[in-house]
Amino acid sequence: MCDLAVSIEGTVIERRIGDLEAELTKRGITFRPHFWLSDDWFTPDHIPGVAVPFYLAHPRLARLELAQLLEVEGGTKAWCMRILRHETGHAIDNAYRLQLRRKRQKLFGLSSTPYPEYYTPKPYSKSFALHLDSWYAQSHPDEDFAETFAVWLDPRSMWTKRYADWPALKKLEYMDTLMSEISGRDPVVMTQRTMEPLSRQRQTLRQHYAAKRKRYGLEYPNFYDRDLRKLFSDTAEHAGNVPAAKFLMRVRRDVRRLVARWTGEYQYRIDQVLNDMVARCEALGLHLTTPEDRAKQDFMVLLTVQTMNYLHGGRHRIAL
Repeated sequence: MCDLAVSIEGTVIERRIGDLEAELTKRGITFRPHFWLSDDWFTPDHIPGVAVPFYLAHPRLARLELAQLLEVEGGTKAWCMRILRHETGHAIDNAYRLQLRRKRQKLFGLSSTPYPEYYTPKPYSKSFALHLDSWYAQSHPDEDFAETFAVWLDPRSMWTKRYADWPALKKLEYMDTLMSEISGRDPVVMTQRTMEPLSRQRQTLRQHYAAKRKRYGLEYPNFYDRDLRKLFSDTAEHAGNVPAAKFLMRVRRDVRRLVARWTGEYQYRIDQVLNDMVARCEALGLHLTTPEDRAKQDFMVLLTVQTMNYLHGGRHRIAL
């Protein structure tokens, strides 16, 4: 991986960092995290900087990421900005050692709290800001802080109105006060140190993706495949029919609404299962085998079953 010869300069990620810096400037924050390429998104402890995944530095690498992991985390502008705001929350926390402040500890908890391998979110809780998926603020006190910062920084969040009747508003108001306090001050920690930069990573791409698939539980190609193949087909006989992924994207909104009504679950949660199924249909090259009305009905039954399986698992993996 150290031989990929890619850098942040001149790439889309450089433009997104520029957008982030504009948001910081608008909020009166002079602090700027430093960035480097690595194998994933992360902000190391005690370092006021952010590692950016290498695949965002070149379109061909982004396509490889999609093929291997079914998605490109941060691959769209909106998604990338959400992650950058979140990671900057960690970086500014490190830069000013904010985790040592008593009120910060009282509102968010102790940074020394061990990270769990899994966490069980409470979707109905109004004590946490909502920014990244899967109620990520509930996973750890530091993630709660970073998510709150991200919502505070987001120019479109309208947090004073959206969280008006939420306990999370106290955290956002504290963040507003805290950022005003440090806006004109130099960071306490000013190191430009990096961790696990791409230039020092000697594993091959094959090794990297094998490990990452195992880490995220994607070493299956048949998690949904067996059931999807019962509805759709990749045979030459049906190759001229509508691609299943395209069909599911077309009926997505209606299917999601109906399944939500049947199960009593949030459409957002159902969409997580639907995302995975669409990705598998595309990866497997599946096509419809029945008329669209019949295919839609059969798929809604399958989606209902898989949604309940997903939800009753009740756990979300920490993205470490």
